[in-house]
Amino acid sequence: MIAGIRGIVEEIGIGKVLLEARGVIYDITLSLHTSSEIKKGEEIRLWITEIIREDAYLLFGFLHKEEQRIFERLIKINGVGPKVAMAILSTYTPQNFAQIVEQKNITALQKVSGVGAKGASKIMVDLAGFFDFSLEVSGDQKAKEEAILALEGLGFKKSEIEKVMKKVSAKDTAGMIKEALKYFQMI
Repeated sequence: MIAGIRGIVEEIGIGKVLLEARGVIYDITLSLHTSSEIKKGEEIRLWITEIIREDAYLLFGFLHKEEQRIFERLIKINGVGPKVAMAILSTYTPQNFAQIVEQKNITALQKVSGVGAKGASKIMVDLAGFFDFSLEVSGDQKAKEEAILALEGLGFKKSEIEKVMKKVSAKDTAGMIKEALKYFQMI
């Protein structure tokens, strides 16, 4: 699995870059914000998210970890593919998108190409609580996200998990999961 690529920018297109790294040229999809930050001929490092399908091997690149984190969360939402996720990140910066989600501004989200009223509502519901207001991932926030993913993996519903996580006082992932499971036993 490719986690990142450091190389020289060979070509920049709208939402894509050809990046040469040790003799191999990679075709990488970018958000418009990322592609506006790079210049032909400069050396850059991109964080990479790979999507391997039966008919395609796709690379998505990000200069900033936060943008990659949002992309990876968006593509987990049923009905939101990489094309829509990139459209969202091309329309809004991570900070602006976090504000839109926190304010539950469905109208602003519908301005993104490929996102209708139903899709915008689904994104809002699925991302509730995903962002903290500072948009910095603290150790507590990361532990909470890991605990939520683990509980989802155990078959609990996202809505139930969110209610229980508000009651949890532990600060580490294992403690949060253990405490949440105790609350689930009481329900």
